[in-house]
Amino acid sequence: MTTPPLDLENIQGDILGGLPKKTQTNVFFQIVNVPEFRKQLQHLIPLITTTEQVLKHRKDIDEHKRYGHPGLLKIFGVNIAFSHFGFKKLGIDDTKLADTGPNPTDPTNPFKNDPFLGGQLHDSQNLNDPGTGTGDNFQPDWLPEFKNELHGVFIFTGDRHDTVSEKILKVLHIFGVPGSSPSISVIITIRGDVRPGKEDGHEHFGFLDGISNPTVIGFDKNPPPGPASVRPGIVLVGRDGDPISSRDPWMVDGSFLAFRYLSQLVLEFNKFLKANPVKMPGLSDEEGSELLGARLVGRWKSGAPVDLRPFDDDPALAANARKNNNFFFTAEHATQKICPFAAHVRKTNPRADLNNNVEAHRILRRGIQFGPEVTLEERKEDKTIENRGLIFHSYQSSITNGFRFLQTAWANNPNFPPEVTADKPGFDAIIGQPPPGQVRTLSGTDPDAPSTLLTLPVLWVVPRGGEYFFSPSIKGLKETIALP
Repeated sequence: MTTPPLDLENIQGDILGGLPKKTQTNVFFQIVNVPEFRKQLQHLIPLITTTEQVLKHRKDIDEHKRYGHPGLLKIFGVNIAFSHFGFKKLGIDDTKLADTGPNPTDPTNPFKNDPFLGGQLHDSQNLNDPGTGTGDNFQPDWLPEFKNELHGVFIFTGDRHDTVSEKILKVLHIFGVPGSSPSISVIITIRGDVRPGKEDGHEHFGFLDGISNPTVIGFDKNPPPGPASVRPGIVLVGRDGDPISSRDPWMVDGSFLAFRYLSQLVLEFNKFLKANPVKMPGLSDEEGSELLGARLVGRWKSGAPVDLRPFDDDPALAANARKNNNFFFTAEHATQKICPFAAHVRKTNPRADLNNNVEAHRILRRGIQFGPEVTLEERKEDKTIENRGLIFHSYQSSITNGFRFLQTAWANNPNFPPEVTADKPGFDAIIGQPPPGQVRTLSGTDPDAPSTLLTLPVLWVVPRGGEYFFSPSIKGLKETIALP
């Protein structure tokens, strides 16, 4: 069967290519005037950055660097995505975006078990987000703004704050903001920035991020050795690999965006590493703490995988894009002397632990860090004071198979992978969230005693908000959503 080529001018740019960015601002909004919004949306569509434009932007950046031009090339990106509540407000039937069928026992909310149509606030208890109450009375410990009904999000990226601010003003002006009769109400704005200097590309715990994104058949050329490329329908709705066969035409080439606002307790993480160094002959306590961090994450801070370098870092390997993701956890199946089963990169992509049968659960991550670097006051107090962390974005054709599965079935499941009999793997060391009243434990952190359980005292990554969105195609916006 011949697979139709991807229409890169129809796919929003953040999905497959990732909008180039040194800074990013997400503007979350509610729609307050539907007819005006749908008319005004027609003026936004020409400003939306497509995947074809992203490829051009990246080529321009490469040439800018190759010719030694100073500074950063001025480049901006604009994307838009809608929640189920936004589509409902617009009067658009999005039920064929559901992963699950109707629930006949609850006619007032027949799709409440579907993560997209139910919304992430409703789903937060299933994710084990910290909070209070139970059942329908559960309230996650989120910022109050994210407990509002969010209808959509504008994603703005660029080379610097001035570039992004200029574009934000232009887009908000389209929708009458500021003004006496706007069509939208801005609920919250959050900004992220890549970290400075040598920390560029590293998340706030200090580990190089974004290495193991899957490559996509029909888009990525000459993919590096490592896990197999995924079919485009793992990411794009209506394409080969999409688990749902019946999609409306306007949904094709769109993708679900799982957004999470995640705070990171950097001081507490580092304090734990310092207090619990891995004890091995020839290792200083400082080196033992560094090794513990690498085994919790599954990579050294440089990005070198523990599966290939279990006991010492290798920055040259980390810097080699043809080698740094070419591993499969095949050196061991019943033990975890090399890499713990609960290491973050192993929990979220088990590779050979599941015979490499993980395609349906791959996601494309497009996050960015937010918040300041650790301050002198925090170092003095040895505790987190400032709010910093990750603006998490992931794209997938199914929230159920993608982000939600990774969080609930793998990261939050202490018995995953199930084939392990000698050692109970425990929770994902970085993002695993236990049910209320349970503590996080994991095995495998001590190479010489891999069955020994280590207790993790707190969540170091704390969810402060989130929502599930759908990022439509350009045709979907033009032909369905922006109709007056």
